[in-house]
Amino acid sequence: MTKLNLLFIMFIGCFIFITLKLFYLQTFKTVSQNVDYVQTHKIQPERGRIFDRGHFPLAVNQIKYRLFVEPKKIKDQKRLIKETARLLAINEASIAAKIDTNKNWILVQLGIDQETKVSLEKLDLDGIGFEEESYRYYPEASLAAHLLGFLGRNSNGDKIGYFGLEGYYDKELSGLPGLMQSERDLLGRPIFLGTQEKIDAENGRDLILTIDKSVQSVIKRRLKSALETYRAKEGCIIVVDPNTLEILGLSCLPDFDPDRYYLFNESFFKNPAISDLYEPGSTFKPLIVAAALEEKAIKPDEIFQEKGPVTVGEYTIRTWNDQYEGAITTTRILEKSSNVGMVMIGEKLNNNRIYRYLQKYGFGNLTDIDLQGEVSGYLKPKSQWYPIDFATVTFGQGIAVTPIQMIRAFAAVINGGKIMRPHLVEKLATESDEQIVPIKKTSEAIGLKTSETVKKMLIDTVEHGEAVWAKPKGYIIGGKTGTAQVAIKGHYDPTKTIASFIGFAPADKPRFLALVILREPQTSQWGSETAAPLFFEVAKDLIVYYNITAEQ
Repeated sequence: MTKLNLLFIMFIGCFIFITLKLFYLQTFKTVSQNVDYVQTHKIQPERGRIFDRGHFPLAVNQIKYRLFVEPKKIKDQKRLIKETARLLAINEASIAAKIDTNKNWILVQLGIDQETKVSLEKLDLDGIGFEEESYRYYPEASLAAHLLGFLGRNSNGDKIGYFGLEGYYDKELSGLPGLMQSERDLLGRPIFLGTQEKIDAENGRDLILTIDKSVQSVIKRRLKSALETYRAKEGCIIVVDPNTLEILGLSCLPDFDPDRYYLFNESFFKNPAISDLYEPGSTFKPLIVAAALEEKAIKPDEIFQEKGPVTVGEYTIRTWNDQYEGAITTTRILEKSSNVGMVMIGEKLNNNRIYRYLQKYGFGNLTDIDLQGEVSGYLKPKSQWYPIDFATVTFGQGIAVTPIQMIRAFAAVINGGKIMRPHLVEKLATESDEQIVPIKKTSEAIGLKTSETVKKMLIDTVEHGEAVWAKPKGYIIGGKTGTAQVAIKGHYDPTKTIASFIGFAPADKPRFLALVILREPQTSQWGSETAAPLFFEVAKDLIVYYNITAEQ
């Protein structure tokens, strides 16, 4: 056989091989593996960050890594298991159980930090690898846990915000994913001259909050100390600007660590300030007094006769100490916190107007605060109210509200009557743009004249009340205590109370309004002996922080 014939046979053989290979790839390979000539890859956007009003970071993104193994590339499985278990501080058996030599790729661990990754790489282990992934990081840990919420995953494994701001603004924070489309050959390899299309991801927007990190730190530290001092079950402090309803600080305890949310059960995630109902007790009295003054049903110096208990149907209502002064003014009713006096004011206001003002103050409706998880409470229809309901609501019992509803209504009493929408986000920002979130006035509850009158009465309540507090010298502060019994199975438990105080400073032009709530304090059941001292400690700190000068 000549060389020419041999070359010809070889050429024919190669031609047949190539033809058969192409036939196989285009027929059997395509059918069996369903080859897609255009592959799409999702480009994940960067989640928006969260900052306090001074641009101090409260929630940011951090690069971490997924550790995976490729079993078929492992040369020394025993060493790999031993060393990775040591560096990851996990059991060797749990790693060994994951390694399946029939698989090409196995995820071992999520959330590997840079230091651990470097340590693993130095071991030069065959068959391990890393994939970069963005993780949420909360630099201040639990400082603002109930406000921030946390970033978790849904049932599909996708990242999603839960509770607080992370839940409420999840869409804005998440951004929009991008796409990369590339043309592939039959083996799934990119075609260099093929079609390549890329749509860039749109990163999430940053949140600039009304929250002040320093105020948040003050109230959480004070609240934690108070829970220990008064042996209270739980508590909340809310600080707002009463003129705008910007939330300056909000802390409820117990709380959780958003970086390690998976260590807590769901009961810790609920924010009591917006999700729990309570009976406000005597802090509610200024709202009824303001309504009666606005309707001209009473005057600040009007005289009432507090001669003894009052009877409403089959019920008897007494003062908190069962002592009675006889002739008593409207202002003195607030100073003394007389339940009997408030029933008499309620009678002058009348039941229809009491109910109408409860609606005007917004009870029974959401405040629309920008946090996930708010409840509206329940204001039962007026037709279902009995005379005793109208009597007890005048001193804050028999009505259940959220703390955020209470502070919104009280703010209206001292800000000229404006019912404002409480909010935490001041701006939504991107690299190129900032969108200011507008302050919203939803309605008006009372007039300016009534508001100024009640402010003066609340100043007198602090100055001439039954209790003497360690007030900051040279400063005029207004406020009101509250002590409400806890309803259990339709009856009040006299041994369990919710102690509260709501107050503002400076009195002439309030810079802040703060609500303090302690649930079931053990050292004393009275708000005047637990919540009030806590309020004045917070007030002193805020006066120093805001550099508020003493009033002459």
